[in-house]
Amino acid sequence: MGTSFWLYALPNYAMAALMYSLLARYVLAFFMAPDTGNYIYRFFVRITDPVAAAVRFVSPATVPAQVILLFGIVWLLILRFAFFLAMTGAGLAPTLEG
Repeated sequence: MGTSFWLYALPNYAMAALMYSLLARYVLAFFMAPDTGNYIYRFFVRITDPVAAAVRFVSPATVPAQVILLFGIVWLLILRFAFFLAMTGAGLAPTLEG
């Protein structure tokens, strides 16, 4: 496990954390008002707003905000898979061999 492991693991971990943060924001939005003072919800909003803004940029204006979060999850999943394929093709992804 040299440098190549970290070149794969850190970006993959960051994309997974963003993906699950979008999911948490989506679920919490059912229980909290958009302008709530809850610090946990505000944290998820602050962390995921850049991803939601990027998805909103490429989505039609008629798509509701909650669906934008779901689209963000799907786009990050696709990005993680493409990243895995690219790293595997370059020989930098971890293998199951010892």
